Amino acid sequence: MIAVLDYGMGNLHSVLRAIQRVGGKAEVTDDFDTAARSDALVVPGVGAFGACMSALNASGFVPLIHDFVDSARPLFGVCLGLQVLFEGSEEDHDPGIGILPGRVTRLPDSVKVPHMGWNSVVFDVEHPYTRHLSDGERFYFVHSYAAAVSQFTVARTDYGTGFSAAVSRGSVFASQFHPEKSGDAGLSIYEAFVKEVA
Repeated sequence: MIAVLDYGMGNLHSVLRAIQRVGGKAEVTDDFDTAARSDALVVPGVGAFGACMSALNASGFVPLIHDFVDSARPLFGVCLGLQVLFEGSEEDHDPGIGILPGRVTRLPDSVKVPHMGWNSVVFDVEHPYTRHLSDGERFYFVHSYAAAVSQFTVARTDYGTGFSAAVSRGSVFASQFHPEKSGDAGLSIYEAFVKEVA
């Protein structure tokens, strides 16, 4: 079972439908025990970093996310769900979850913010969720802040500056783009995630 965390922020049901469409058994839940018993976790997120962290802390899900990482169970962050995995963000003073080092920064003033729409990505390393995809594949983005390219970058893109389109560390994978809004390429990433969980 894949738990899609409901902590009051995120496009939960579009993520759920995408996972179910590729054969995944998943449910949206705001119940700690249900999520803790699941085989994998999806952390979606839209909105502001500080509000997201406040909601995650209020729900008690931050320790649960750390437990998933410690137990090497698959965890998938989507959009803001990628950003909160870092230590912090320029957007707010609230600390992030801290699974990944560094801070998320605002996209440069030289481009229209938010970055909204389709953009192509380049894959820096092979990852089980993306190894079937080729450089130049296009995904759908909606965001104003981004994580720098680092040793944890799986895929990168450029919008005023280069940034991480997807990152990974151990059993954690997260995408700045929305796979559920990215057509067949996005669904194929969820399909690989589902196979990893099975």
